[in-house]
Amino acid sequence: MEAVVHKANTRGKVDFGWLKSNHTFSFGSYMNPERIRFGSLRVLNDDIVAPGRGFDPHPHQDMEIISIPITGALEHKDSIGTSGVITSGEVQVMSAGTGIVHSEYNHSETDPVNFLQIWVVPDKRGAQPRYDQKKFLPEERKNRFQLVVSPKESAEGLWINQNAWFSLGNAEAGKELQYESRNKSGGVYAFLISGKVNINGTELSTRDGAGFPRTDLLKVNALEDSELLLMDVPEIQ
Repeated sequence: MEAVVHKANTRGKVDFGWLKSNHTFSFGSYMNPERIRFGSLRVLNDDIVAPGRGFDPHPHQDMEIISIPITGALEHKDSIGTSGVITSGEVQVMSAGTGIVHSEYNHSETDPVNFLQIWVVPDKRGAQPRYDQKKFLPEERKNRFQLVVSPKESAEGLWINQNAWFSLGNAEAGKELQYESRNKSGGVYAFLISGKVNINGTELSTRDGAGFPRTDLLKVNALEDSELLLMDVPEIQ
């Protein structure tokens, strides 16, 4: 099947002064019936939060939430007693399950924080709420894909309640990276954090996204030094 391409400049945009956000899929005041989800991938927000500002405590339920800082530091607190600060190179997961209240703030009083917040529909409702974070070494994804999120507690990445696999890759210009899908009846959504790539004939530039449904193999050719996130997700059953 053909790729579903979402160019960076077609995303939904909000600007509240303290928050500038780009929404790949419908979220908040941005509603596009053609952009509700890709398989179980429901939200992909690219947020920039001003120094010292953030999201006051608010609730979530039955959603797997993944946060990935690109620059800066993000501070988290929640109603199950966990707290932490994540910076570039780290990944955070939060299973909202039966219900959780959390806040997110820019940890810095001087510099903005830019992070991706991603929501994945879980494979079951009413799970026990939980939180975790982990640092991943960037040298371990040079010209290869590094697993950062999976459904397995025993894997090297963090885990969530869904058959979803997230991988980060840093590709030098001229290199080809290959990725074999784990959800061949679902698909892989690629989000280009920086650079320029060609994936299975589809060219993407910085902050472009593309979904590749029911694919077996992605061939990622780096046209420039590039950093990308692959989200391998099932269809919602």
